[in-house]
Amino acid sequence: QVQLVESGGGSVQPGGSLRLSCVASTDYFNTYTMAWYRQTPEKERELVASIRTDRIYNYADSVKGRFTISRDNRQNTVYLLMFSLKPEDTAMYYCKSTRSGVRYWGQGTQVTVSS
Repeated sequence: QVQLVESGGGSVQPGGSLRLSCVASTDYFNTYTMAWYRQTPEKERELVASIRTDRIYNYADSVKGRFTISRDNRQNTVYLLMFSLKPEDTAMYYCKSTRSGVRYWGQGTQVTVSS
């Protein structure tokens, strides 16, 4: 069992920035693919960004050029740095870890972009 704890969400104005963090409780963090998803009441959960163990990245088209995913294997942490935030980025953001088909999810952190 891997516990994931997200933090860093909050309320910002359009054009603002936030950094989300997700800390994983595992000694094998470097063997997991990590990802950020987001969900609103109106939409299904969608992939925002992922980072593999070999640091290959993948981003949703809607966030390319604005968001950056990174990982610190010594700190068991994955980050999502978000710039130029838009109202449509408002959502609950979830962290996910995956290894050998087994997935774990965090509880989420709320991001609200509003003027």
